[in-house]
Amino acid sequence: MSFEVWAPLPETVRLVLDGETHDMTRDDAGWWRADVPSRPGQDYGYLLDERDTPIPDPRSLRQPRGVHELSRVHDLTSFGWTDERWTGRQLAGAVIYEMHLGTFTPGGGGSPGGTLDSAIERLPHLVDLGVDFVELLPVNSFNGTWNWGYDGVLWYAVSESYGGPEAYQRFVDACHAAGLGVIQDVVYNHLGPSGNYLPLLAPYLRQDSANTWGSSLDLSRPEVREFILDNALMWLRDFHVDGLRLDAVHALVDDSPTHLLQEMAERVDALSAHLRRPLTLIAESDMNDPKLITPREAGGYGLHAQWSDDYHHAVHVAVTGETTGYYADFEPIEALAKAATRGFFHDGTWSSFRERAHGHPIPPQTPTWRLVAYAQDHDQIGNRATGDRLSQTLDDDLLAVAALLALAAPFTPMLFMGEEWAASTPWQFFTSHPEADLGEATAKGRIAEFEKMGWDPAVVPDPQDPATFERSKLDWDEPYPAGGGETRHTRLLALHRELIALRRREPDLTDPRFDRLSAEWSEDPKWIRIRRGALEIVVNLDDVPLAIDPPREVLFATRPLGAEADGIPARSGAIIRP
Repeated sequence: MSFEVWAPLPETVRLVLDGETHDMTRDDAGWWRADVPSRPGQDYGYLLDERDTPIPDPRSLRQPRGVHELSRVHDLTSFGWTDERWTGRQLAGAVIYEMHLGTFTPGGGGSPGGTLDSAIERLPHLVDLGVDFVELLPVNSFNGTWNWGYDGVLWYAVSESYGGPEAYQRFVDACHAAGLGVIQDVVYNHLGPSGNYLPLLAPYLRQDSANTWGSSLDLSRPEVREFILDNALMWLRDFHVDGLRLDAVHALVDDSPTHLLQEMAERVDALSAHLRRPLTLIAESDMNDPKLITPREAGGYGLHAQWSDDYHHAVHVAVTGETTGYYADFEPIEALAKAATRGFFHDGTWSSFRERAHGHPIPPQTPTWRLVAYAQDHDQIGNRATGDRLSQTLDDDLLAVAALLALAAPFTPMLFMGEEWAASTPWQFFTSHPEADLGEATAKGRIAEFEKMGWDPAVVPDPQDPATFERSKLDWDEPYPAGGGETRHTRLLALHRELIALRRREPDLTDPRFDRLSAEWSEDPKWIRIRRGALEIVVNLDDVPLAIDPPREVLFATRPLGAEADGIPARSGAIIRP
């Protein structure tokens, strides 16, 4: 096996393999190589100059003892895949289910929970729900035992706390056997605060810019770009993943003639052609810039989709009435009408939160499925002070309305784990930094952040407290109570199943044409009617019934349509064929 590492900064680099040290040779580009026989299971690392302790391989596939320890030789090709007949899933018409592995399964009965293997046991639930894709929060190696995943430092290694790389392959294989695609959340805009040895090896980071989470990567360097692009292709090719969710791409600083995102889209499309199955790139971006999802032949980057926070904000304000911070601009019901029919609310309009004009209009010929929309997601729950879900503040009627607006949206709907049964457990911000000073700084920073926003510091949970992680785990007795019986949770779960099944049956609910959308609304009384082809999604947010012309057919209703002039009951919604 040839061991190689890009390390132009140190004067010498030596390979340590199972306790033996081997010299490495350097080429003019700063790559060090050593051809040394090896086998899977051997531990190795790199000694830089006069350092006594080897550092892990930045492209390590396994870190069995953590991000500061030796890497382990691993062969990704040795796994016995059974998904030869898997032809993939296209994003158009699909429903995504976002999950965090560590809190998706709580454990018990001899099972540790929070692992890839324990998640496999719950795949029948997702199949029965009717979703098409499972989207995993980041799984690469981070320091500690539990984390959201955005503190990763070894991008090629699957965290051992989830089961490591072979467990990941088992999970993807099981998903494909169940008819589910897999989308992996990846973070290329920063590295975590502990275990990042890249600056010792090479100029991976820019010294002149940083984002909210740390130093930006230097995308002007070909080796840094390849480090990212190779990683993206690894997930899709070697782990058989069906798509990537690209975290916070607005934090990528790239002045190159061809933006990294475009180059990634070009390579992924080429791999898709070779593998003969769809491969999807979904960007998270707060720029409201349709260039990301505009085809390359039309001057865009050619990514396949991007998240739409605007639609979330409009739905959130409509069902909760919360108008603080960035929610302020979405107070009028007109904001929901615009987001539902044009994709972005801020498309060049003034943003009071940013104190400037923001965004660009989406070309009307863009397919609506290129926007991923949701009523809840990991950020919009976990970045609240107490990690409270909508189910902790809304009654069943308004939760049903939120589900209707999410799953009958013109866009690609996404659910956050537990949302489908109104989970009572919060989903809070948790970390397990082993370094006491880092853990303390994280906790104090969290408190200070919310204190500025008017929250009582006493209610903000300590991210380092193991109880914060434990209380964020789903309780599977809620959707499947031991005694059978109907509960709030079983009713909401049945409603979500019904909506997803209806979305599959009715072509108008997956029609991706913007010109088939229109809306009318009223502020007082508060209601909105969104037309999708021959169907209408009618939502009455007022406290009195909404009189409408008798529909030809009621396809779905969150509450039975009463006799009040065949109207929509208060705080309810319906899908009708007028």
